[in-house]
Order: sequence, then C-alpha cells, then structure tokens
Amino acid sequence: MLFAKEREAVYKAGMKLDRYGLIALSGGNVSTRMPSGEILVTPSGMIYEDMVAEDVLVLTPEGKVIEGTRKASVDTEALLYIFAHMPHIGAVIHTHQPYATAVGLVADELPCIVTTLPNATKGPVKVCPFSSAASIEMGIQTVENAGDTLAVILKNHGVMALGSTLKEALYSCVYLEEAAKTYILARSMSNQVACLTPEQTQQAVDVFKYYGQGKETMPEGLTDKR
Repeated sequence: MLFAKEREAVYKAGMKLDRYGLIALSGGNVSTRMPSGEILVTPSGMIYEDMVAEDVLVLTPEGKVIEGTRKASVDTEALLYIFAHMPHIGAVIHTHQPYATAVGLVADELPCIVTTLPNATKGPVKVCPFSSAASIEMGIQTVENAGDTLAVILKNHGVMALGSTLKEALYSCVYLEEAAKTYILARSMSNQVACLTPEQTQQAVDVFKYYGQGKETMPEGLTDKR
C-alpha cells in the first residue's frame, strides 16, 4: 500500500478533530501533500473512527485517483486548489467547529486576544465570504484571505486550517477554537476586548518557533518585549 504510515496519520488526525469537538460524525476533511507531490485525502461521508488507512485516497495533484476505492471528500476540488496555489502548505484541515464559526457570524476577523492564537495561526484570523461545501470557492477564498496566516473562517460554514505539516494544521484549528471560545466569553461580558499589540502578536509567533522537542533553544531576549 502506498504511503501506509502517512495515510494512517491522516485518518487519526480526523479522530482528533472529533475528540476536540471540532467536527461531528463525518463532517470536515483532512488532507496532506507528500514530498513527491501526491495528495492524501479522507473519503466522503465516513466517520473517522470507522476508517482504516486504506480508506484514505491517494490522488495526483490534478485529482486523479492513484490508490483507494472510496469516494474522495466532496471538497477535494477546493483542497487541490489550495495545494496548487500555496506551495508552502503541506496539510489542510477543514472543520465545522462551532465557536470559530460563530465568530464568523458577527465579526470580520478573530483578533489576537490570547497568545495561543498567533502561536498556532501566525496572526489574526480573517472571516471569508460564504462558500458552500463541495465548491472550489472554498479553496479560492482560503488562498485569497489567508495571507501569511494558517487559518481562515468561512462565513456560515466552518474553518480551513493550514500547515506545513498535519501537526501544524491541527494546532491551528484547535487553538483557533480555544481563542474563539475566549473571545465569545469576553464579548458576552463587554464590547471592549483587550487585544494583543502587533509587537506582542509577533512575539507570540516568534516564540512558538522554539516550542516543542527537537527544536533550537530560544535565544535570550526574545521574551523581553512588553
């Protein structure tokens, strides 16, 4: 089987989306790009807990099935558009996470109100105009609005989270939801919400580069900004 380990990682990432309350049943999808160019994508309409590695499809960058017997996610056209137009992106996770989606109904952007948001998304998260499921417009809106960040909110729909790896994309959507919960709670108490300054936001982005095992030690002075 082609890319057995990587295909297992894809559906297991989908199981984590369920664990963190970012999807229900078979909602959303997970996809990743192999170094050789092939795209791995979850199948349409399958609950992640019921999947095995063979259920994850292997596609060409143009969408032709190389291996797999399942029907690919209905959002595959949008996912392929993102991969084609964002060469630095190696993974895309689409969710219907409720708190971030709720923010998209009342705001044009989720600002950086907690450090974990720029840690994971590299900045405030824009709300894109509506695009329906199974439409290439989902991909177009993501490419046009993400900029240097790793997520966008699709108005009335959900979230597109990006990353160079599956782990990075997963961090993006999980911490986005955490920030959205905090934002909604703060807005329920006051219309005035304290946001990070641009300097504090950049500091959070920079610090996260050194977060985790197997990375360089953070240089002195990086956390001295106020």
